[in-house]
Amino acid sequence: MWMRLLYVVIGGGIGTLLRYLISGLIQKQSNIISSHGTLAVNLISAFIICFLWDLFQNVTVSTNIRVFLFMGILGAFTTFSTFSLETVNLIKDKEYIPALINVLVTTLTV
Repeated sequence: MWMRLLYVVIGGGIGTLLRYLISGLIQKQSNIISSHGTLAVNLISAFIICFLWDLFQNVTVSTNIRVFLFMGILGAFTTFSTFSLETVNLIKDKEYIPALINVLVTTLTV
């Protein structure tokens, strides 16, 4: 249990630092919309989490590594990735109404 918490803490530190650096770098390059950095981080994270989730369906990866990557790094990098993953999984399971509700509620309340 304590090792798993340590994985989350270390991953969270890495994810937070990456978010700060990448968001800041992109924001500095773009003066048009103030949320470009955040949008880019959210899109990058959504792609990575969905890619890894799909990859790990076919590759055996320890629970500690999954916790480190998904809850630690990507969880701190963005919360949008979790929303994306849940929506993609609902669509894959042909749960279209819950997926639509998830999208509407999440996007309308943000």
